[in-house]
Amino acid sequence: MNRIGRTTTLLATLLGAGCAMAQGFNDTPPNGAAYDQSPAFPEQTRAPALPGDMALQQTVLAEGLVHPWGLAMLPDGDWLVTERPGRMRVIGADGAMGDPIGGLPEVDARDQGGLHDVAVADDFAQTRRVWWTYAEPRGEGRNATAVATGVLSDDGTQMQDVTRIWQQDPAWASTKHFGARIVHDGQGRIHVGVGERSNPEPRQLAQDPQATLGKTIRIDAMDGSPAGAGIDGALPEIWTMGHRNIQGAAMGPDGRIWMNEHGPKGGDELNLIRQGDNYGWPLATYGTDYDGAQMGQTQVEGTVQPVYYWDPSPALSGMVFYDGQMFPEWQGDALLGGLQSGSVIRLDIEGEKVTGEARHLKGIGRVRDIEVAEDGAIVLITDEDDGKLIRVTRGD
Repeated sequence: MNRIGRTTTLLATLLGAGCAMAQGFNDTPPNGAAYDQSPAFPEQTRAPALPGDMALQQTVLAEGLVHPWGLAMLPDGDWLVTERPGRMRVIGADGAMGDPIGGLPEVDARDQGGLHDVAVADDFAQTRRVWWTYAEPRGEGRNATAVATGVLSDDGTQMQDVTRIWQQDPAWASTKHFGARIVHDGQGRIHVGVGERSNPEPRQLAQDPQATLGKTIRIDAMDGSPAGAGIDGALPEIWTMGHRNIQGAAMGPDGRIWMNEHGPKGGDELNLIRQGDNYGWPLATYGTDYDGAQMGQTQVEGTVQPVYYWDPSPALSGMVFYDGQMFPEWQGDALLGGLQSGSVIRLDIEGEKVTGEARHLKGIGRVRDIEVAEDGAIVLITDEDDGKLIRVTRGD
């Protein structure tokens, strides 16, 4: 490994949540104010702002990353990071950045496509097993989300025994809405949230049980064999339906899986992922079209309401539930990356209700993924031409 870039320490001059200035997010009028966008229940949007009275310290561990997308902690404290153009590399806990790992499959790196999420086995120290998602080229300008697994060499330079274990169907000539977050269920299977490819025609397939666009799927982690919800008439890997563009996913403290997804203009959602449920897109949404026109209805019979939604959209991304020593007051809270908001979004969740929201580190950049280090520090990546790996600790 060779160190690149610089490591700097920035003591937050504003109090950690961005203080009162950053907590005015609930004051912005919703995009859907021109027609009835009433929430289905009182706690579904604009939860009370949580107090922000903690100074935070940012340390840039590495920079010069090109649109980093996925982040996974390794047992020795190093980090595995993907870059959308098709690179994966190990970055040391001290910021030493390894060369791109060899042996990865080709990706379609146009627009939103490329190399996406990455996850490692619980027993990585013994098996060195890795999973990742990517935009797979499928010919004639078409592509689709795929899932692969492999074994990282002991020196961290090569991915070996690479196997593609799942591919989305049908492929589409689109460069958007790949989704692609991975969550292990702790029972030898993985859940993957995949997008509906954005265009008006494939968008409708989010409601088609014979297509894997706009779905979550559950498959065997090693061979990709289907382990879906058993929905009548559905492909055997489908777990849930009716999603737009899933961008964050995590297992909560109680073992249930949560995912967030982008709405159109407004309508970003936090969903509790339950077996066999239909989350409504494109029939149901709290978002508007980009020209301000109404899209669908907010409530549609037979579909599940989001636990929480945002309007305007912070453009959600990677998420994690906090479990660490450094910020005991955050224990069990959900931390979500905000791309458009340029912040870390913290949600206090009680049962299935969001009871408070805070925006931390306002202005840090487009937070694409976020994890919790062994010592309880927050580690995140910013999705930019000059992307950074940043460690966040207490500043008091």
